[in-house]
Amino acid sequence: MAKGKVCLAYSGGLDTSCILKYLIEEGYEVVCFMADVGQEEDFDAAREKAVKIGALKCEIVDLRREFIEELCFPAIACNAVYENVYLLGTSLARPVIARAQIDIAHREGCFAVSHGCTGKGNDQVRFELAFYALEPKIKVIAPWRDPVFYERFAGRNDLLAYAAEKGIPVTSTKSKPWSMDENLAHCSYEAGILEDPDTTPPTDMWKLTQDPLTAPDQPDDFTVHFDKGVPVKLEFTENGQKKTVTDSVDVFLTANAIARRNGVGRIDIVENRFIGIKSRGCYETPGLTCLRTAHIDLEGLVMDREVRALRDQFVTFNYSKVGINPLSLRLLFLTASQLLYNGLYFSPEREFLESSISASQKTVNGQVRCRAYKGTVSVLGRSSETEKLYDMTESSMDEIGDFSPAETTGFITVSAIRLKKYGQAKAEAGEKM
Repeated sequence: MAKGKVCLAYSGGLDTSCILKYLIEEGYEVVCFMADVGQEEDFDAAREKAVKIGALKCEIVDLRREFIEELCFPAIACNAVYENVYLLGTSLARPVIARAQIDIAHREGCFAVSHGCTGKGNDQVRFELAFYALEPKIKVIAPWRDPVFYERFAGRNDLLAYAAEKGIPVTSTKSKPWSMDENLAHCSYEAGILEDPDTTPPTDMWKLTQDPLTAPDQPDDFTVHFDKGVPVKLEFTENGQKKTVTDSVDVFLTANAIARRNGVGRIDIVENRFIGIKSRGCYETPGLTCLRTAHIDLEGLVMDREVRALRDQFVTFNYSKVGINPLSLRLLFLTASQLLYNGLYFSPEREFLESSISASQKTVNGQVRCRAYKGTVSVLGRSSETEKLYDMTESSMDEIGDFSPAETTGFITVSAIRLKKYGQAKAEAGEKM
């Protein structure tokens, strides 16, 4: 007797292909869902494979535009970064994927959703918190947390044996012993040989970017235009011809292409997962690295100092992670980077923080000239026709302008009052500064 209909997040890879067959053998009817978030994938072949294994159908949803406009561009607008280096490529894609999966589950009459996330990773948290926010009554089937499943399939070799037994075609081999996750913004690599943090990633592991050592000897120059903190135009040269793109997807794809051929966006880190485990991850984030670098630079020209400081302290950090530790003073400061990393996108705090991001970006209008070259992206110059916080005559060393240097004497005198008292107290106590 059938147990009911389940919507499975399906990739076509070893894990979810085996999970699909396992769910069917357990008595569930399965509708597969595939999210197109820009990964290089043969979706037709994956759909055919899912149906051949026994799925009722396999729905493929193109989420590229909403992924860029709703997640990647706001992340750029607040300079989101996790633990100083990771640009959240995996985390950014999860909210749009989860939302589309719940939509499919509703349309197909599924009582449950399922996924192939491991029991030690962040993605299980990200997906399931999103599922429950979007559909509070949904049931989640997580095979990798079910003892019956993970005791039967202790690892990759057990899955390969099961696939062979059931006639499931897989392309997985032991030749590339690591796990990958790809989307339009990045590709991640973890597990396998990478679990030793002192193991250098093999050169053939990197999929998206050219090795910086063999990247072109001539740099790529390009200009990114921003409107309220969002990239709206990219100017570049291709085959000697000057070109311009303005569509959001085209802007992102063009930034990707420039960065990829110049080896921009590789990082290798040991990070702190939300669930408390440290893990080693390697990431390629080409275009997002270029666009974020340009955005940070433009803010220096056009953004008020105090607004920027408040945004950096209370919004950027939390938008990337948003995690509540009751033993930490950071309980009060839920910021952007935390929110994305920990899977709390569909939350009241995200709505609050996102409105704060928009407010902070009203003056971030202008253009930044950049250069991509052998693994780096650098800024050549920046300008803005509308924002006038920067005044060349005020900062010039060659003219007085409207600022009188004599006025600085009073500023220094007032600023030194407490430091004089501090120094006096130290001296009287016989302590060295």
